[in-house]
Order: sequence, then structure tokens, then C-alpha cells
Amino acid sequence: MMFVNFSAFSQKSKKQTMVVISTSYGDMKLTLYNETPKHRDNFIKLVKGGFYDGMLFHRIIQNFMIQGGDPESKTAQPGQMLGNGSPGYTVPAEFNSKLIHKKGALAAARQPDSVNPKKASNGSQFYIVQGKKWTKKELEQIAKRNKTVYTEEQIKGYETDGGYAALDMNYTVFGEIVEGFDVIDKIAEVKKGRGDRPKEDVKMTMKIVKK
Repeated sequence: MMFVNFSAFSQKSKKQTMVVISTSYGDMKLTLYNETPKHRDNFIKLVKGGFYDGMLFHRIIQNFMIQGGDPESKTAQPGQMLGNGSPGYTVPAEFNSKLIHKKGALAAARQPDSVNPKKASNGSQFYIVQGKKWTKKELEQIAKRNKTVYTEEQIKGYETDGGYAALDMNYTVFGEIVEGFDVIDKIAEVKKGRGDRPKEDVKMTMKIVKK
């Protein structure tokens, strides 16, 4: 497996980096968290290099998430199963109880625990949470199972805006959507075929933008 020196892409500035994901359904503007520097710097490197341009949102599950970043999706044939591609490396997990799977959260996809006990992230695949609303009782059960604690503010957010709390502290959240929540919903509604792949391709391009 390729070794990547993430420190080589380290940012000196504490300002949050903004990225725009453009699709035929509209644009989503997101901010990358400085609390997850390895994921932040890796994502910036890939975006600046045009890595994501022309890729697909290849896996979409309504009331859950929209997933993309598989390099094999650039040349995928109709109906081809996707989701196993990567740039050839993983990124170490950066879990933070302050960073949760609220609606609009940007998180890294990964291989399952059975083959990936350290929960390292795929080097390029990501998902954006659409999610659903959760009750306080459900959140208490999830917190106990995932060995975490939710603040009152986080609980209120999950109750009112939704998200996907079941994944907290198991998949690295490294950013969030700040504009374009309606685009998440539009993409989540597309018709899907085998493997939750959209029947009509949903392509993306990305760029770094200033605040």
C-alpha cells in the first residue's frame, strides 16, 4: 500500500478551507474542519489536483447519505458496481466527539471493521449525510454503544434537523455543508438501480473557494 506523508500538505493557516462541489442539481459549499488535519489536507490535495472532477455520486440512499469519490466511477459503464476504488492509500481515523453526523456532514467512507480494525478511511471516498431525525432515547442508546456523550446542542440538532447518529465515532467526519442543503435532498431522490447507484449518472466537479 502506498505511504503518504500527510504533513507535507499541512496548512499553516487556522482559517477553514471552503470547497464547492458542483453537480447538475446545483452546488454544495462546504467547510473543512481544522480538527481533522490529515483528512483536511488530503482532501485539499485531491481537489486542487482535479482528482474528483468527472467522478460520480455512485451510491445514494435516501434518508441516509450520498456517496462519491471512487476513481473507478470516472470511466464506469452503465450498471457497473462501484465502491471499491481508491487512490491506493488510507487516512488514519480522526474521531472527535464534537464532530458528528448531522445533516450536511462530510465524512470519509472506509472498509468494514472485519478487515479494517483501526477504522482507517479510504483515501478518496466520502459521503455527505442527509439522514433522519432521532429521539433523545435513541441518542442515549447510541451514545452508550459508541462510548460517547452528546451535548444538549447536539441532541437538539439531531431531534430537529436530523443526521445519522449511528455512525458517530466510527467514521471520520471532517467537514460540513454550509450552503446547498437542498441539493443533498434533490440528489437523494434520484432513481436508483443495483447497488444503490443512480440510474442516471450524477457527476461532480470540485474547487477550492474563498470565504
